[in-house]
Parts: sequence; C-alpha cells; structure tokens
Amino acid sequence: MDPTPGSTVRTDRLVREFRTGAERLTAVDEVSLEIAGGSVVALTGPSGSGKSTLLHLIGAIERADRGSLTVDDVEVTALRRGALARYRQRVGFVFQRYHLLPALTVLDNVIAPVLPLPGRADHAARARELLAAVGLEGRERALPAQLSGGQQQRVAIARALMGRPRLLLADEPTGNLDSATGAQILDLLLDLRERHGMTILLATHERAIAARCDRLIRLGDGRLVEDIDLTDGEDPAETFDRASRLRL
Repeated sequence: MDPTPGSTVRTDRLVREFRTGAERLTAVDEVSLEIAGGSVVALTGPSGSGKSTLLHLIGAIERADRGSLTVDDVEVTALRRGALARYRQRVGFVFQRYHLLPALTVLDNVIAPVLPLPGRADHAARARELLAAVGLEGRERALPAQLSGGQQQRVAIARALMGRPRLLLADEPTGNLDSATGAQILDLLLDLRERHGMTILLATHERAIAARCDRLIRLGDGRLVEDIDLTDGEDPAETFDRASRLRL
C-alpha cells in the first residue's frame, strides 16, 4: 500500500437543506463522523436517506448550509471557488450510470478530466496504464456502446483515478450490474485501494457489497443512525451471513 494510505475525512454537524416552495427538506441533518485514511466505508440507508447528498458534500459538488467538513488538514467548507476547484481535482468520483461520453473512445473518456491540463502524451500514457490496471488493455479504441456494463464501470473507475486521488467517492457503483459483476467491481476497488493508497466512501444498497467494507454507516432521514466496525476478522462465510441481516 502507498505509505500515505488515503485522506482522512471529518465532518462536524454537517447540514444540507433544500427548499421546494414553502417546504424545507433536510437531506443531511447534523452528521458528524471521522473516517480514517485508507479505509473503505459503506454508506447505507433507504432511498432519500442522504447517502448521495453526503457524498456530494464531501466531494464539494454541493456546499453545506451549516457545519464543517475537513479532509486531511483542509477545511473544505471554508474554501472559496478557486480552491474548491483545486480540491475537486484531487477527489475521484464513480457514479452508478458511468457518465461516459458516447462519442469518445475508452482512452479519451479516461483522459477527459485532465484535458485542460498540459501534458497530453503523459496523460495518454497514464490512461493506458490505468486501463490495463482495470483489465481493459487492448480496448482503448472501443466506444462505450461496444462494452458491457461492467466494462463501462471499469472505464469510469480508471477515469476517476486520473488525478491520483487519495479520496474516492463511489455512488452506487454496482447498482446497474448483476451480482457477480458487482462483486468483481468491488474486488477491483479493494485491489486499487491496496495498490494506490486511497480512502473509499461507497454508497450502496447491496448487503454483500457493504459487508466487505471496513465500516458500515447507515443513514436515515439525513441522520447517522448506525456506525458498525466490520474489521473483526471473521471468515468470509460469516461475513456474508451477517450481510443478510444488515438493515440497508
């Protein structure tokens, strides 16, 4: 593993509200948590519980209304526009629907996030290395429509790693995949965590996926309602048996 295994994340009474007419919806309601560098954390809870919004706040896609977010030693909630943009460049994002550009090749999709930056040849070389790392060597010239769902998600993961992030945020990355392919994607993420040194926050409804993480955080109505350490050394069969009982 990388000697610096990933970003530490700390939130303190983080709040995100939305207004619809006269109504106010609190999507994230005073969530306080600490996430150790290099850990893989499952965010679970029913639809509308605040999982995606919490990931968006940590990734600075959305701004908190109250509370604070600190990643490593940087208080993200205090950053202004330019510093926020630089912070986002250091965070990797993986989404359920892949968000690949259909007219671009696999290689160009991976390079796309760093196109505004100098060093096109270096970007291409790194993109090829990442595609090989996710098992897609030789498919660089393919279009997304020529790939399976699992392969498209592998492209999305390679793209998320282009900026060498120490923090990877994955929002239902296995949600559109069958269980076997979803397990392969998690295998890949765990392997990449070991090789590249990352903290991974993973929103999921899948019990088998959540049970393989280091920690499970369950949200309900925007609040943190359960926080379980899953690193107790039990064998895989017991882990998966417990997964069937988890309330996600």
